[in-house]
Amino acid sequence: MTKIRTAAVIGSGIMGSGIAAHLANAGIPVLLLDVVPRQLLPQEEASGLTLNQPSVRSRLAIEAIEKLKKTNPAPLYSEAFAQRITPGNLDDDLAKLAHVDWIIEVVVEDLHIKQQLLSRIETVWKPGIIVSSNTSGISINKMVENSSLAFKQSFLGTHFFNPPRYMKLLEVIQGEQTDPAIVAFMKDFCEKKLGKGIVEAKDTPNFIGNRIGTYGLLVTLREMEKNGYSVEEVDAVTGPAMGRPKSATFRTLDLVGLDTFVHVANNVFHHVIDRAEKEIFEPPAILRTMVEKGWMGEKMGQGFYKKVKSEAGSDIQALDLQTLTYQSSRKVNSASLEAAKQAKGPAGKLKALLGTKDRYSDMAWQILKPVLLYSAEKLGEIADSIVEIDRALRWGFNWELGPFETWDAIGLRPSIERMEAEGSVVPAWIKEWIAAGHDHFYENIEGHTFYYLKNNNQRLETRPEIISLHAMKQQNKVIRSNSGASLFDIGDGVACLEFHSPNNAIGSDILTMIEQSVDEVRSNYRGLVIANEGKNFCVGANLMLLLMEAQDGEWDEVDGIIRLFQNAMMKLKRLELPVVAAPHKMTLGGGVEACMPADQIVFAAETYFGLVEVGVGLIPAGGGCKELALRASDHIQDAAVDLQPWINAIFETVAMAKVSTSGHDAKRLGYMRAADSVIMNPDHRIYEAKQAVLRLDAVGKKPQTDGKIRVVGENGKAVMQIAAYSMRQGGYISEHDHKIANKLAHVLAGGNVPADSWVTEQYMLDLEREAFLSLCGELKTQQRMQYMLAKGKALRN
Repeated sequence: MTKIRTAAVIGSGIMGSGIAAHLANAGIPVLLLDVVPRQLLPQEEASGLTLNQPSVRSRLAIEAIEKLKKTNPAPLYSEAFAQRITPGNLDDDLAKLAHVDWIIEVVVEDLHIKQQLLSRIETVWKPGIIVSSNTSGISINKMVENSSLAFKQSFLGTHFFNPPRYMKLLEVIQGEQTDPAIVAFMKDFCEKKLGKGIVEAKDTPNFIGNRIGTYGLLVTLREMEKNGYSVEEVDAVTGPAMGRPKSATFRTLDLVGLDTFVHVANNVFHHVIDRAEKEIFEPPAILRTMVEKGWMGEKMGQGFYKKVKSEAGSDIQALDLQTLTYQSSRKVNSASLEAAKQAKGPAGKLKALLGTKDRYSDMAWQILKPVLLYSAEKLGEIADSIVEIDRALRWGFNWELGPFETWDAIGLRPSIERMEAEGSVVPAWIKEWIAAGHDHFYENIEGHTFYYLKNNNQRLETRPEIISLHAMKQQNKVIRSNSGASLFDIGDGVACLEFHSPNNAIGSDILTMIEQSVDEVRSNYRGLVIANEGKNFCVGANLMLLLMEAQDGEWDEVDGIIRLFQNAMMKLKRLELPVVAAPHKMTLGGGVEACMPADQIVFAAETYFGLVEVGVGLIPAGGGCKELALRASDHIQDAAVDLQPWINAIFETVAMAKVSTSGHDAKRLGYMRAADSVIMNPDHRIYEAKQAVLRLDAVGKKPQTDGKIRVVGENGKAVMQIAAYSMRQGGYISEHDHKIANKLAHVLAGGNVPADSWVTEQYMLDLEREAFLSLCGELKTQQRMQYMLAKGKALRN
């Protein structure tokens, strides 16, 4: 097996259809099968349909595919990708499974039902077809205990976390008879083609993520009961203060569903032998009571929290576990929580929380300690390395630090001393590791990270397709740097420009580094990658600086900032060597404009790309309008073809601040060119961008000359302004929105020139800058800028 060209998913529920959607995202045609319905729906009866008609027999899969197009957040990168999924049913289409490369079973978590289904699959299965189960914790070996050896050799577990598009973790579980070559192939395929973070788990109850994660949640519930903490108190401690998601403990349980959580806990409870472990995994009485009452979380409208709507607005209420009544949730404050809030980074926050002694600091320690010890006890049983456990919790539960990374952060030796002083038993292998002179599970040696491997060994993981700028910094690969950006040597004659200002907002420091980087690359390198490892690629220009200068009436300063931005972008565009941008996550405003001069853009699949300046009362002025107009002009080579529809589409996209819902969706909005691409695994994007630079260098970059732009001129501007006027008259936009739209129309049209005039790029940049400066002087624009800085969202005034 060297390729997976087609796949089949059996089970069209939320998880099955989500997996089918993500396979479609990766360009893989998918057959989605489910059972044949036994009864007609009222609307089917009314339409005269029968149980024998294909649309009825495959109804479950058909409905699931339609639901994918409407679900939010979207399981599909583009709604058009739903065409890659073919609906069917297990009775009529079972034989089609013989013609796919990968079959994924995603039916109910019941061993007997899974065994029956896999027996049916084997009747049509052919050697070479990989078969996997998406089980969250049922034994892989038991599922196929009655199957042939050949089938067992092609069978494994592939546990996607929900929702499959957005959750990084994929646990791969090898059965006793699974061919190791198939496991290796699937790990590589799912990482590169599906963009997943792969951990290899052993065939034990709940594998890695759910085993440790469920244990941690149950420990938290018992600590809560023991010391009388409230729902709000627990969530205040077990969220960002501990390096966990904002949903913390109880919002997470409400999202997961209490019935689902009880099922997962019971799976371990019924399958482990150790009495102490079994006791921990027995679901507490409060959970059983809530499930019996139907208080199962968000899907039922109430769980540990309930939203109550009234004329005064919505009130979030929290459950009082003593009285089983809901009360308005209250904010929780303490010295330790405030210390954690003020600290930087997950390690700093956790150390501050634990180090500031009070009631909540003690809660954090009593929750954290057993999880660390349990993770250490299970090493070798559920996974062979600490990396698998750490990644499973980071990627599957969105912890910022896995258990062993957490241990390193709080101090391995002092935490062990505290545990033993409190009577806890520390696994012997940890004490041996410390006795051998180690203070950390992860150790940096000459810029390379080594991690603990069983039997007191260490391993350095080499992943050529992953380029870490953080590691590059430790290896002294920085060429030059300032407060906002750094230039790295990433090997093979390629440099990488990284933004690292607060929120990666573009200011004069980044713009200066861009200009210096162009000079450095021109002299000493083959090309340039623009990428970073921030939470988001770039959310725009430094809005605070612009607002301060505008409020002070320093118009020469504002003009200078915009000229610096425009000049830096043009210098980047005119570099004779290849430039490749690799944006990820939020890439907005100036972040988009920093990518547009590149010869090629390698989008991460999860890239939300758009010029959103109108949201703060401005228009793009770093070359965004000019670049879009240039692309339209270049695309319409025939002067006889009307340019207006293309400019109208650009006007709508920018005026409405449209943002792509994925890297693929950038094409719909006109931001993606034929040369651009999308990479599924965000960890590979810098490597892929580097490879793109090398490919472009090998063929030679065509010199960029001053582009001439055909514009729609004064008549075309009138068309756009009429559209804006209609929106204003209809009450869809405010008076200030109308003013911004008119300015944007003026720029995109090329000003007051005749239709089909040809203008220069610099002319268009001048139009951008003039409109931008004019809007900066508007009080309502300044109010929008202020509101965005204070609230993080747009003001419609």
